Amino acid sequence: MNYLKYIGLSAGICLCAGCSDFLEEYSQDTYYVQSYEDLDEVLAGDCYLQITRSRNATSTSNIGYFLPFLADEIEEQNSGFTSGYSFYVVYDVKEKVFGAYTWQQRIGINDTYAGYIEENGTWKEVYRLINVANNVLESAEDVPQETETERMGVTRVRGEAHFLRGTYYFWLANLYGKAYNPATAATDPAVPIKLVAKVEDKEFQRNSVQEVYAQVLDDLLEAERCLSQTGAAANIYQADSTAVQLLLSRVYLYMQNWEEAARYADKVLATRSALRDMNGTTMAEGFLSKASKEILFSMGGNDVPCNLAYGYQGFRVAHELYNAYDDDDLRKSQWWWTRGSFIGYTKLAYGAAYEAGSYAPENDDFYYYAYEVGWEGQNSPVSDKFLFRTAEAYLNKAEAEAYQGNEQEARTVLNQLRQNRYVAGSDYEVTASGEELVKAIREERRKELALEGHRWFDLRRYAVCSVSPESKRIVHNYTYYTGRGETDILYTHQFVLEENDAAYTLPIPNEVLQYNTGMQNNERPVRNYTVVTTEN
Repeated sequence: MNYLKYIGLSAGICLCAGCSDFLEEYSQDTYYVQSYEDLDEVLAGDCYLQITRSRNATSTSNIGYFLPFLADEIEEQNSGFTSGYSFYVVYDVKEKVFGAYTWQQRIGINDTYAGYIEENGTWKEVYRLINVANNVLESAEDVPQETETERMGVTRVRGEAHFLRGTYYFWLANLYGKAYNPATAATDPAVPIKLVAKVEDKEFQRNSVQEVYAQVLDDLLEAERCLSQTGAAANIYQADSTAVQLLLSRVYLYMQNWEEAARYADKVLATRSALRDMNGTTMAEGFLSKASKEILFSMGGNDVPCNLAYGYQGFRVAHELYNAYDDDDLRKSQWWWTRGSFIGYTKLAYGAAYEAGSYAPENDDFYYYAYEVGWEGQNSPVSDKFLFRTAEAYLNKAEAEAYQGNEQEARTVLNQLRQNRYVAGSDYEVTASGEELVKAIREERRKELALEGHRWFDLRRYAVCSVSPESKRIVHNYTYYTGRGETDILYTHQFVLEENDAAYTLPIPNEVLQYNTGMQNNERPVRNYTVVTTEN
């Protein structure tokens, strides 16, 4: 029967230092596909990102490990515990993120400038996922569709595969291509597009930002068409039409198509507008969970808590971010744990160690046992990079309406969000207009979506915004110690990402450039430093 075919459960991309054919298909195992249920298993097991928990920066399951360290949400920590157990937690992380955290020409370079870690882990894993989606879409054409159940099953599978492929291309374009600028998108290089499962024996070159975004829209609009016929998702780990519409709102916002961004945000809010009122809740409950009425979709893990450490040679939430919250903003007390100069991430519920009753927030070692180690030992229920929440729909609409001059509408939707985040009875309402209103919306987005994978992409797109362009200068310090597990400081190097810096776009991984000769890289300046006095 011609619908019977083999496709790889691991069909994807092979990319390694010596063999970097990242867009070719390979298979380690095979699966005999006879029905849409079989394709469902491939999607669930090998195209959706799985819930993971790891500090291993080179793990293929931990794509985009460097993303939180690029922007202004995380900074180094040079005080706290002095006992040995905190050091092993953070030292490997610090070494592996050096190139990204200090915006080097190659993000794989180590902090001695003497060698490199793997740079292409994210690139090859995302392309592997894309190729799984390509396999599913091609195979879906050949499975039986004789009954209504089979037709709807195939329609749903196709919708999810288009959603995932569009999501992954959107993500790649915003890592390795310039921010979408309508004036230059047609010539700005992004990433290669591959839409077929078969092996193509050729060297690949980069498609333009405009071409990749056009493909993203094609995929998402087809996903919306399919999934609007198949009902709500079974759980937050499966995409449905509402999740697709939220991503469409975000894509149009990035493309500066304000009308469509607002229209798709309205589509989301017409069906899923619930916000959690933080009055009466506590840090212990956690804000993000798979049961939250705000969460539309999530995939992948959340490694932020266990990559922050109350100790020397570690990282913490940036004080600039923490200080942006008003004192009567409940997010300040419920999303972050402070001790001395340390600020930790507590959007999630306490880890298993705390639940066993061993530690409490008022103790110095709370964060270590409840989050650093507690979350390291278990899977997070939600992602730190692929998390879709209703709050974003409010923010997308507010921003899009403000750019169109619909200021009252922008203020109304923004204040609906803020009302659920501030102490009851406090003055939460934004009354600004013009440039001040735009700044207020952007600042609210920074606070609400903190460490959820938005900030770096937002900073990039603000710089090319036609209505209110804004680029930020970011400073990161990197401190060297007398040795691993030591508290004695040798010196601190300060690195600066300037406004409109070329390093706002990541370089193409060196392994990819070596295999695809002639592929254009994103040129970045040599990142010099100044020696500064170390501060806690």
